[in-house]
Amino acid sequence: MTDEKRSRAGNGDDSIYWDKSKNRYIGAISLGFTPAGKRSRPKVSGKTKAEVRAKLREKRKELEVGVKSSATYTIEQAVRAWLSQGLKGRDAGSISTYTSMAENHVIADLGKARLKDLTADTVDCWLDEKSISLAKSSMEMILSILRRSITHAQRRDLILRNVAELVDLPEGQSGRPSKSLTLEQAKSLLTAQRDTWVHVYVAVSLLVGIRTEEVRPLTWDRVHLRPVGGVAPHIEVWRSVRRRGETKTVKSRRTLAMPRQLVETLESYQAEQRKRREGLGLPWTATDLVFGTSSGEQRTAENVRRNFRVLLKGAGFPDPKQWTPRELRHSFVSILSDHGIPLEKIARLVGHSTSQTTEKVYRKQIRPVVTDGAQAMDEIFFRCVDSGTD
Repeated sequence: MTDEKRSRAGNGDDSIYWDKSKNRYIGAISLGFTPAGKRSRPKVSGKTKAEVRAKLREKRKELEVGVKSSATYTIEQAVRAWLSQGLKGRDAGSISTYTSMAENHVIADLGKARLKDLTADTVDCWLDEKSISLAKSSMEMILSILRRSITHAQRRDLILRNVAELVDLPEGQSGRPSKSLTLEQAKSLLTAQRDTWVHVYVAVSLLVGIRTEEVRPLTWDRVHLRPVGGVAPHIEVWRSVRRRGETKTVKSRRTLAMPRQLVETLESYQAEQRKRREGLGLPWTATDLVFGTSSGEQRTAENVRRNFRVLLKGAGFPDPKQWTPRELRHSFVSILSDHGIPLEKIARLVGHSTSQTTEKVYRKQIRPVVTDGAQAMDEIFFRCVDSGTD
């Protein structure tokens, strides 16, 4: 291609010229001089003058609103900036989940692309591909990560608009449905490995119905094994592993009576825990975690899940990996409902705002209704024990 002369432009006008060394047209915007006396002249390039003119118009729009987009700023850089600066105050578990999803999906698939070149069509195609293998909840998370990362870049004037806000989320795959233990399965768990902490963890989760995130941070000062002021032995469900320790909802903060057999189990477990910690030369206090590690630290969700599946295997479950600790709560709801407890009472026990969530999400068995929580659990699980049979 022959050289083309630069068109003469007035002060402040855009100019377009052919650059032989780059074999491309170059467009430049004259912005005068910086405070340091250096000429400010942002440039764009393209194969045709029309392409360059379009880029100059886009650059003008950005400059008018104070955006300083970079031709080299990638999606990976935007996502990592959000991960490091946009998750302040989140608990370690949430940060770990976001980081894993960002690394394995957003960065792995889109990371090398330049942020300024990302289009809604590209995001649409990416989501369509991910919907083949990911569940809807995972789809929602990866799109949220991309949107929030771009918004984070917008707030720092690195990009003009957020194209991820312009796309709709595909349906995705159906997640693994939750299930409930049968009464016989629940009984087998309550008799397996009685001398382990995970047995007691399962007993608390299954017989009182509190969330796994509420069991892990439970301390002994919230577990009352003796009647207090005429109130039966109970557990104060006032904390969770969430940020700042708050429970999931206001109604999740509740005080629950314990079945008699659970009280006896916890008494024995507490005595054993005291003895074990004294043997290690560690003090025992009422503020210690009920299900802490040997050094008194809070257990991770993965640690609980791994030990729970060991318990399942010992109880004769054919495929322990098909079960998660949260399904103990589903089982609590289902077994009580199956025994005749009104849904409204079960909803209060599990901390739901209404009985709709209890019915639609948690209840797996249905029968007509009658009596009340801790008393019913004693009758369901331990009437046979009292009569001398197992």
